[in-house]
Amino acid sequence: MADTNISEIDIEAIVRQRAGKKVPGFITRWLKNFIHQDFINEYLRQGYVGVDFCEHCIEYLGVKIDVKGLENLPQDGRNYTFVSNHPLGAIDGVTLGMVLGKAYDGKIKYLVNDLLMNLKGLAPLCVPINKLGKQARNFPAIVEGAFGGDNHVVMFPAGLCSRKQNGLIRDLAWGKTFITKSIQHQRDVVPIHFEGENSKRFYRIANICKKLHLKFNLAMLFLPDEMYRSRGNRYTVHIGKPIPYQTFDKTKTALEWAQWVKDGVYEIR
Repeated sequence: MADTNISEIDIEAIVRQRAGKKVPGFITRWLKNFIHQDFINEYLRQGYVGVDFCEHCIEYLGVKIDVKGLENLPQDGRNYTFVSNHPLGAIDGVTLGMVLGKAYDGKIKYLVNDLLMNLKGLAPLCVPINKLGKQARNFPAIVEGAFGGDNHVVMFPAGLCSRKQNGLIRDLAWGKTFITKSIQHQRDVVPIHFEGENSKRFYRIANICKKLHLKFNLAMLFLPDEMYRSRGNRYTVHIGKPIPYQTFDKTKTALEWAQWVKDGVYEIR
C-alpha cells in the first residue's frame, strides 16, 4: 500500500524542534549529509506504509534476510509479546516489522523512540515512547495501552542497540516492562535473536560516550549512516519457541526474569 502524502525527513525542522531554537546552518547541512537525508527521502517519496514500508525498505537497501524458526510463530489467535536483541538499531527493527507484520497481517505494534514517528510510513506500526521531559508522565499509560490492545507487541527491551563489552557484541541490561506487562495481560513471550553487528567505529564512539559519562546518546546519530553502510549485507533472524507467561513466577524478580530471557535469546541458534 502506498500513500502519496508521505512526509520526507527534514533534519533542520527536527533539530529546531528538539533544540527549541534555530541551529546554525552549517550544523544542519552537515547532519543532512551525514544521515544521508537525500537517500532516505528518495525512499520515502515512494510512499509505502506499514508492513509494506518495512518490506520495500529491505529491498531498497539490497539487504538479504534469512529467517529460521518460522514454525515457532504462534497462530492460535492470541496476542503475544515479541522481544529481540538489538544489534543494528535500524535494519533489525525494520526486518522484524516485515517478518512479524506479514505473519500477523499487520497486527503488530513496536514500542519505539518517539523520534521514529518522523518516518510517517513506519508510524502506523509504532507506539511512541519518550521517557524524558513532560511526556515521561504518560509513559505508563502508553505502555498499558499497547499491551492491553489487540495487537502483538514488539520490543527491544535493552532500549539502546547493542554495545561491545569485553570483546562481545551484546545488548545492555534488558528492562523488566515486557515481563510485568506480559504477566498482567497473559501474553506468552516469543524470543528472537538477530545476527548482525555495526561498524567498529560505532562501538568506539559508544564506548567513548560511556567513558565520558555523556547523557546524550551520541551513538544514535550514527545509526542512519550504519544503515547506509549495511546495503547489500545478509542477516539471519532466529525465532525461538514461545515462553508461557506462567514461567515468570516469584522465584525471580521481574528484572531477573528479563535477564534470563535475554540470556536465552543469545542461545537461540
